[in-house]
Amino acid sequence: MTNFVPIFPLELVVYPGEELNLHIFEPRYKQLILETRNNKKPFGIPSVIGGQVSETGTLIELVEIKEVYENGEMDIRTKGVKVFRILELVKSVPDKLYGGAIVNYLEDFDNGNKTLMKKVVAGIRELHSILKVNKEFKKSDEALCSYDLAHHAGLSLIEEYDLLQLEQELQRQEYLRQHLLKVLPVVTEMETLKGRIQLNGHFKNLTGFDF
Repeated sequence: MTNFVPIFPLELVVYPGEELNLHIFEPRYKQLILETRNNKKPFGIPSVIGGQVSETGTLIELVEIKEVYENGEMDIRTKGVKVFRILELVKSVPDKLYGGAIVNYLEDFDNGNKTLMKKVVAGIRELHSILKVNKEFKKSDEALCSYDLAHHAGLSLIEEYDLLQLEQELQRQEYLRQHLLKVLPVVTEMETLKGRIQLNGHFKNLTGFDF
């Protein structure tokens, strides 16, 4: 199924189910948000990578306009719905300041593996522990999916975008697992190195080597 959606390209990746708060200040996007509210229709956030609008993005529903300022700027609360792929960019829409896109929607296969997910969750908690990050997730471990964890695994923007394009939960879980296998040893070594640097110059209490 194809559909036209107004788009709000941003240099970030939004996942289905993700809650995103935005401050809207550009006239074209103030118009987009007001029309979204009045028409009760969603809009799209395609990822901007390397200064270009990427072909994959997320359909977004407006949850609430939290505050409107005197100059028309506003704070809004939104939530990701589902992933789309752009078939055609529509840069100019009659009587609109914003652009849009003709899109179709990716299938989402909920075929995750519980054992694999436990490994991913454990790896992310280990990463947070090493980095001394205190992060509590809003769901129980059993209810978490890859989309809930992707922003907390230390992925780059391009890696987050790569994950967004994967249609199977099992693929996304494995992507996160492989990433953690690469990054955890590096982060651990960096923290060890930092500790050595911090100790340099201190009085050392060491046991002599018995030869």
